[in-house]
Amino acid sequence: MKQITIKSALMRTVAVMLLTLGTVSASAQYYYYMNVVQKNGEKFQYLVSKIDSVYFSAVNYEYVDLGLSVKWATCNVGATRPEEFGDYFSWGETEPKDDYSWSAYKWCNGSINTLTKYCDNSNYGNEGFTDMLTVLNPEDDVAHVKWGGSWRMPTEAEMEDLSTKCTWRWYVEGNSEFGGVAGHKITSNIAGYEDRFIFLPAAGYRYNSNISSVGYYGYYWCNSLRTDRQGHARSLYYYSHYRNPNYCDERNSGLTVRPVCP
Repeated sequence: MKQITIKSALMRTVAVMLLTLGTVSASAQYYYYMNVVQKNGEKFQYLVSKIDSVYFSAVNYEYVDLGLSVKWATCNVGATRPEEFGDYFSWGETEPKDDYSWSAYKWCNGSINTLTKYCDNSNYGNEGFTDMLTVLNPEDDVAHVKWGGSWRMPTEAEMEDLSTKCTWRWYVEGNSEFGGVAGHKITSNIAGYEDRFIFLPAAGYRYNSNISSVGYYGYYWCNSLRTDRQGHARSLYYYSHYRNPNYCDERNSGLTVRPVCP
């Protein structure tokens, strides 16, 4: 069957023309759909009679140049302002969810020792599986998938730079500068960039169906595994007077993501 692809608002007109030309039976009852196919192959179908209009929009994601090796986004994935938490993601997944248990994790067969992707140790792989992947592919990097372009999750080294080359100041809940949200204001120490900063809200984390430590702790994913513990991935962890840019969390946990770009 020949497929006609329509990329404009002419879809209703084309449907009427086909009926008039007799290419389809006028005695049948037809319903016309707009079909959208994403680059990952996922398909969505919409009934044309229920569509009022179709339009395209562009979103600009802002960044701050702190004088480091990468530029840092001003807000988390799923957020629109610096003080918003945004969404929580398991490592290597690209959608938020309700259950952050191992049984609901995409890249395993139900447990920490049955990994099906990102595993270079057969003791952790499902039936001895290994693929030697230790850094997220672009299609599993939520920052890249959601924001596109050159946006991605930070590396462990980039988190280290953010920790050691900037001044971190803790803001308690109820502060007037960041909408009352607790978190760290991170100001560059690089010459010529000392007036620039980002804010990382203390969004806590999610595990199973629970959310914990909101307002007290921050957990942000990096894009690489902890290679000696395959069920864990690298992350930034902090609270008011402490931070560890070389931390790690179980991959199924729901953490926030702050993107970077070159």
